[in-house]
Amino acid sequence: MIELAQKECVPCKGGVPALIKNEQEALLEQLGNGWKVFEEHHLEKEYDFKNFQDALKFTNEIGEIAEKQGHHPDIYLAWGKVKLHVWTHKINGLTESDFIYAAKADQCYQ
Repeated sequence: MIELAQKECVPCKGGVPALIKNEQEALLEQLGNGWKVFEEHHLEKEYDFKNFQDALKFTNEIGEIAEKQGHHPDIYLAWGKVKLHVWTHKINGLTESDFIYAAKADQCYQ
């Protein structure tokens, strides 16, 4: 995961193929930490917190990362939890940048 977190997201302009299943699995293995790939389309993970304030703080921090990286996940905030859905919208699938962003979110959580 550390190697992925040190990389930078590359903005997708479309026209590139989504990662195929074995490519996704290899990156998911590097990522670890409870991330799941759903329908070969997006990454998903839920983070737990002791209260709403901590969940909100994390949401703001990963939002800042998203802005800096130019890579924006769907973020769901609730009392004591934050859920992320990550994929590359331009191609409606997964790229390496999705896994990079996920690693950066995990690093922020730690």
